[in-house]
Amino acid sequence: MTAVLIRAAWALSVTVAGMAAASTPAAEPAPTSGPSAPAASSRSSTPSGAPTGTGASNASGAADASSASTYGPQLEGFTYPHPLQRFRFTSQQQPLEMAYMDVPAQGRANGRVAVLLHGKNFCGATWESTIQALSHAGFRVIAPDQIGFCASSKPRGYQFSFQQLAANTHALLQSLKVTRATIVGHSIGGMLSLRYALQYPQSVEQLVAVNPIGLEDWQALGVPYATVDTLYQGELKTSFDSIKAYQQRYYYHGNWKPEYSRWVSMLAGLYAGPGRDTFAWNQAQTSEMMFTQPVVHELDRLQVKTTLIIGQKDRTAPGATRASAELQKALGDYPTLGRRAAQAIPGATLVELPERGHSPQVEAPEEFNTALLRVLQ
Repeated sequence: MTAVLIRAAWALSVTVAGMAAASTPAAEPAPTSGPSAPAASSRSSTPSGAPTGTGASNASGAADASSASTYGPQLEGFTYPHPLQRFRFTSQQQPLEMAYMDVPAQGRANGRVAVLLHGKNFCGATWESTIQALSHAGFRVIAPDQIGFCASSKPRGYQFSFQQLAANTHALLQSLKVTRATIVGHSIGGMLSLRYALQYPQSVEQLVAVNPIGLEDWQALGVPYATVDTLYQGELKTSFDSIKAYQQRYYYHGNWKPEYSRWVSMLAGLYAGPGRDTFAWNQAQTSEMMFTQPVVHELDRLQVKTTLIIGQKDRTAPGATRASAELQKALGDYPTLGRRAAQAIPGATLVELPERGHSPQVEAPEEFNTALLRVLQ
């Protein structure tokens, strides 16, 4: 099985090489069917966020980075870089709403749609620079917040699965009359993008997974299981400082820039706000989902044009702290994981960013956007 490797340097000069020399196993097959799409009811435009508590962001979308920031249950008080709209629908016998940005092409429209799927510790707003780059390149850009996250509904009783989140996303796109799109997913959104492409291959023009979570099966490797109740107790302890420490270690390989604090504040403000308990519960549910619903064994079933963009300094491995010290050292080896995944996915392209970590779109927006636009040509 052949893949293409593009190793992007600081100046973004690239070399192309075959991946045949890498010795990694192929993934196992799995079905591509998923749950029925949720019943849609309506869409509406809403302001990007009315001030709630402290730390409301300014007109440019730059949030107060103070650890004292608090936001409402649906991130009220945090201003998104573009107007938010609401997709109202019914799922699992309850009314929900999915927040999303729908940004038209600012340059000469190319007729293509890019859908950006955020990670667990991120929101659609975190794609700000990428939205701008894609829009100016002629793309219509849709960036949703998944159910349980950010500005979307946070149902206390919801059976989270990647199949369900994919179905919700598909229903949103259907409501917007989008039949085919380029899907770009980061972190847990990268894992979701892989599931979406397996579930709705006919709706995917191109797939780009950016440092996706789930390129290894932690449970199969021996990481102990944690119940949702246990994970919830851990989530309740989350603070600005704990988020920053985690991201500095795993996302930015020990480095920190003041601009990263904006995104930490966004997340910490939900944990500190009036919707704290339900948000923490949803976060625990999605952490359990991520651990128990691996997609890595299904990579060889992908039928769409796929690119992996991998920051080589990423060492993210959810649940690794529950593993033995020896196993911890082996987890989250993204250089190896990316190459193994590229071998498993038919015809995949692998773009390696040698100096970047888990969130290259935040760490080095210009470098990332240049790399992304090259693979979307």
